[in-house]
Parts: sequence; structure tokens; C-alpha cells
Amino acid sequence: MSSQDPAPLWLFADQLGPHVWDTEEFADREVVIVESTRALGRRRHHRQKLHLVLSGMRHLADRLGDRATYLRTGTYREALEKVGRPVVVHQPTSFPASDMVRRFAREGLVTEVRPTPTFALSKQDFDDWAGDRDTFRMEDFYRAQRERFSILMDADAPVGGKWNFDHDNREAPPKGSDTLDVKAPWTPREDEIDERVRADLDAADHPTVGVDGPRRFAVTHDEATRALRHFVRHRLDTFGPYEDAVLAQDWAMAHSLLSVPMNLGVLHPLEAVHAAEQAYHDGTARLSSVEGFVRQVIGWREYVWQLYWRFGRGYTRRNHLRARSPLPDWWTELDADAVTANCLSHALAGVRDRGWTHHIPRLMILGNHAMQRGYRPAELNEWFATSFVDGFAWVMPANVIGMSQHADGGRMATKPYASGGAYIDRMTDFCSGCAFDPKVRVGENACPFTAGYWQFVHRHEELMAANNRTARAVATMKRLTDLDALLEQESAREEF
Repeated sequence: MSSQDPAPLWLFADQLGPHVWDTEEFADREVVIVESTRALGRRRHHRQKLHLVLSGMRHLADRLGDRATYLRTGTYREALEKVGRPVVVHQPTSFPASDMVRRFAREGLVTEVRPTPTFALSKQDFDDWAGDRDTFRMEDFYRAQRERFSILMDADAPVGGKWNFDHDNREAPPKGSDTLDVKAPWTPREDEIDERVRADLDAADHPTVGVDGPRRFAVTHDEATRALRHFVRHRLDTFGPYEDAVLAQDWAMAHSLLSVPMNLGVLHPLEAVHAAEQAYHDGTARLSSVEGFVRQVIGWREYVWQLYWRFGRGYTRRNHLRARSPLPDWWTELDADAVTANCLSHALAGVRDRGWTHHIPRLMILGNHAMQRGYRPAELNEWFATSFVDGFAWVMPANVIGMSQHADGGRMATKPYASGGAYIDRMTDFCSGCAFDPKVRVGENACPFTAGYWQFVHRHEELMAANNRTARAVATMKRLTDLDALLEQESAREEF
């Protein structure tokens, strides 16, 4: 190639969509994709996550043909030195990768760093909105997003007269049903690229967790478009009411399964919300379902992305509740068979078998258990980021450190998201047939979530008494006649 040709575009593994490489400026440029063995092996990722990442990169290289330069090297530096001339890159999605790119820019390997194109809102626009505030409300951000992008708006007012239909999206699972009455999620058809990825992972010495399995998620823009179309047509309307419900025999419920393609950068979030909005206008999906999905994508997901940068590098070290217990081996090894409680065993099995569970098992089973038992937030954050197929460095801190573990002291959420077995009993079908009883606090069949909740309230009595959203729990705890027996039982508990 001539030295007069424009600088090649270097893509990271989460920048794989056409909105990154098929824009007017970059449409004809050489694209550099790097498979770094050091980056892939640095942490113990889920086996299926590595498959998805490699499949996405290799499918894009195949799609681009001669335009792509695909390099397999030990490090990114080695790859860029092989390119032989400076590259353009979009800002990566983590602090360590951004630091690396800045080093490369100082050394002349990178000629320009562009803003990240895989989110709806730019960091500058978020900073303008956030100003000098230290605490944030997602609802304020979400409304600003709706107005900015004119989504589900009727002039200056929200369609339907309300911004948020969350109250309509909290139904328990239908009684007597093992699955929702909804069409199964779209699944990709594996090809020779996937076969090669699987063989290469078998031969590699990358440390992994979880088990191998069929590829369940879209990794190309074409696949993501089909998955989105299928979700909107067949599943979106049912999604809303049962957004928070869990059934043991229905791992996907009516969720979109679009977090992987969005986090790989192959599907732009505005594509997803516009498709959902059109379904409402076409009359094929109820407003509460569409609004719930839109809130997940341009509300929560974008909010978490922006707060990763806003909260800064030290955020994952926050530990407001002084949780000191290391993650147990059965947790880190995804040994679901070592766990007695149906809900916890099933959630771990979902991570082991698919690298994915939806947000309620993440928050109200896995996260709830971890907070009750005082697992170290930084370790938990790393576990979520590496064990889930949609986990990336930016995804988990606000979700885990803030929302799930309340380790930031309330910057993300006004109260700890702790609950007893009653919530799990109401929103899932796990308690039926479980060795533990969600109504029992003390005894052989005492539910570790119910008893663990009161142990948690006791341990953080002062903090919870000072919060008007949790003060009632402290008053209730003080009236428990079996509190001493409960605390003794939970301090000695070895079985969950």
C-alpha cells in the first residue's frame, strides 16, 4: 500500500459493527483486527465468551475480505509494528486499553484516537448533562435520553402520558407454567469459522471457566439484525410483563438476548430502540413492553457506560459495607451441583452452561447472596466481568459495585438491594421442591436468603436505620424473637 493511503483503522473486539468501519470516512480503508494471545489469556474468561469474541472478529475479517488485515500475535504492540504505519483507532471501552492506546500514540504507532461510536450518547454530551453533580438518578438521565433522541415522544411529552411503566412490568411468572407462551429466541447457525474457533480454543492453553456449548448469540451485524427482528416480532410484547420473572425451565424467558451483539459493537443501541418503537406504532407490542426495553437500552445501558468513566479508576475498590469474605471455590468454579438452594444452584448453572442469566438472577439471586454473605466487591466485579458472555470492563462496575453490592455508599442506588426468600418465592418457581423453605428463618430447612437477609440487616443495623427506605427492616428485625438463634445459625452455615 502507498504511504499516501489513509491510515488503517484498527478495531478492538467490541467495535465490530458497520457504524464503526462502514462510515463515509472509513468505508474503503484497510481494517486491522488483532487477535492477541496475551489479551485473551490474561484473565480466566468463560469458554463461550472467548468463542463469541473470536467468532465475531473472524467473521468480520471474512466479511471484509482483502480489506481486512487479520493479525494473530502475542501482543497488540507486535501487531501494530507488523502493520508498519500508524493506525487510526476509536477510543477503547476500558481504562487499561485507553492507557495502552495513549502509549501507542506517544510512540507513533497510533496517529489518531476518535470518539467511541458504539453508544448513542457521547461522553462530552454526558458531561454537559451531568455538570458537577456527584450523585445521579438514572430516571433523570433516561428522560433526557428520550428527549434528546425523540424516542417514544409526543412533541414534548412522553407517549402514553408517563415516562416509566415499570409498575406494569413486575408480574410474577404465570402459575402452573414451566415456560412462557412465547416463541423461542433466535439462534445463529454455526459455520466453519465457529468450528475453527472451537478447535483453536481446544488447542490453546487459555484458562477458562464454564463449559463449551453451542453459540447462542449474534456476533455479526447481519445476525444481530435478524435476532432483533425476531425479538421485536415474536417476543417483545411478552417481554414487559414478565421482565422480572424467572422460570427454571425457561432460561431466556422473553428477553432479547441482544446484550452480546450490542456489547461487541455489532448492533448499535439506536437500531434496537427504533425497531422496538416502531413495533409500538405498528400496534404489535404494548407500550409498557416497548418502554421497558427502551429503558434498558438507552436508559440503563448507556447510563452504566457513562458512569464507568465518570466514577473513575478507583471505583471498583469501593467497599462501603466492608465486605471481606473471598469468593468461595464453588462460586468461582461454577459448581452448581455443590449448592443446595434451588435458586442459587440454578443461577450458577446458567452461568456455567451459557455464561448468561437475565438481570433478576444476576441482581436478586447471585448479587443478593454475595452482599448478604459479604463477598469482596472487587472480586465479585471481576467474576461477573469474566464469567458472563456479555461482561466487559465497563459493564460491571456500576452494576456490581453500585447497584448490586451497595459498595459505593449510595452513589448508584439509594438502598442496598437485599431481600429475603419471599421475593424469590414470588418472582420464581425455584422455592417449590427446594430443601429450604423461604418462610423459615431458623432450623434445618431455614432459607439461606431469608435468614441471610436478617443477618445482613443486623450487621448493618446503623446504616439501614439511618435510611428511611430500610429503617422499617431494622425495626422488624428487633422484634424477631429468634434473632440470636438465627445469627448463631448463619455464622456457622456452610451449606447454601
